[in-house]
Amino acid sequence: MPGWNLTGTAPRAQGASEGDEALSVSQAVEMAASALDALPLLTVIGEVTGFRGPNARSGHCYFQIKDDACAVDCIIWRGSYAKRSFELRDGMQVQFTGNFNLYKATGRMSFVAKSFTLAGEGLLRQQVAALAEKLRLEGLCDDARKRRIPVFCTRVAVVTSLSGAVIDDVKRTLRRRNPLVELICVGAKVQGDGAPAELIEGLQRAAAIDPAPDCILLVRGGGSFEDLMTFNDEALARAVASCPVPVVTGIGHEPDTSICDMVSDRRCSTPTAAAESVAPAMSDLVDVLDARERRMVTALSGTVRAASSDVAALRERADRAFGGYMSRLAMALDAAAARPCLRDPAWMVDRRLADLEQSADRLSGAAAHAQERFEAALARLAPRLSATASNFAVREHELALASSRLGNEGRALLSGLRSELGARAASLDALSPLKVLARGYSIAYGPSGVVTSAADVKPDDELRIRLADGDVRARALSVEKDNGDARPCATRDWR
Repeated sequence: MPGWNLTGTAPRAQGASEGDEALSVSQAVEMAASALDALPLLTVIGEVTGFRGPNARSGHCYFQIKDDACAVDCIIWRGSYAKRSFELRDGMQVQFTGNFNLYKATGRMSFVAKSFTLAGEGLLRQQVAALAEKLRLEGLCDDARKRRIPVFCTRVAVVTSLSGAVIDDVKRTLRRRNPLVELICVGAKVQGDGAPAELIEGLQRAAAIDPAPDCILLVRGGGSFEDLMTFNDEALARAVASCPVPVVTGIGHEPDTSICDMVSDRRCSTPTAAAESVAPAMSDLVDVLDARERRMVTALSGTVRAASSDVAALRERADRAFGGYMSRLAMALDAAAARPCLRDPAWMVDRRLADLEQSADRLSGAAAHAQERFEAALARLAPRLSATASNFAVREHELALASSRLGNEGRALLSGLRSELGARAASLDALSPLKVLARGYSIAYGPSGVVTSAADVKPDDELRIRLADGDVRARALSVEKDNGDARPCATRDWR
């Protein structure tokens, strides 16, 4: 049936040349992109490799996912990667869900993942990482907690499978390096169901050996990540950390690291390396002993020489000190022997008598001198006393004159003030209401004070009338006001 092709042109007619069937690159890429877009949503499981992201500018992630036979470019846009529950890294086995996409500018095909989850070993590694972080936060992985392993262990216990090649390697290594080390083997499963419980029991039995071993080797040979999962068990890791005897681990090969390696007191890359770390070679021990012997001889020789020099110096100092001390004692003895009190016992009494006589002579002279000095001073004071007493009459006359002048001045000052005071007292007496009362007048007091108007009194008000020689109590019967000429009068009820 005739129609149009992808380029929008009519199909080639029969008999046309083959050159008319060729497509442009854009046409071919467009056809491939349309074919990829027609594919449904796919779920792909693969290993992450070459992971780069998130990009610093765009936030997108670019990497490849591969299996044993093939690899494909993969892209996770920023929005999809922001919803992640874990960080992607190389080596993880991840299940991606998305579509294939063709970048038309370069014709490069990529798988665009819309979501992703861990799968297989990747999930196990995530669980192991979470357990390792938990134990690290509890401090079980801290170097400060780990115990010191003796440099030369004379008694070593090994916990591993007794049916594998590992135990033979450990025995051979210890016999080769140091046959003096006593090895105690404790068998336990290292893989499969029940292996962690058997290893925990093996550690307990090894720690309970009497006498206790210097350390315990927890070892096994190499294997896959799943084979080594026994040593990522939380209960076994806690048993290693709490073991009363230091534990040395040698699990798998060099790149393998388990939880038990993290919490043990020493981690070695292989079981053979673990055996070598606790049993130094005999030749190394001989070299160490020889070197220490030389160092000890040198140190002792130097100590002896220093001590000899110190002893000689101390002997010289002691001789000088003892000689000086004896010289001082001899001088003190000679000085004591030369004292007069020891040569003549009466010398002290004679000396005290001479001192007493001298003191008596000085006392007599001092007393006579003091008496003469006091008599001379008394003689000088008598004329001064007579001269002072002769002025008493003059001073008495002057005092009498001053007293007379003071009396006259006082009377003169008070006479004017006395006259003024009498005049003012007379004026005050003339203005006194008592004088007016003495002439027959009186003063009426109402409820509000002195009554000066008929309006100040109401009928039935109580009045107090002040006379010259006393008061009269009265009550107003009525109040009559003056018309102008007559004085106001109040009728009184004398009681």
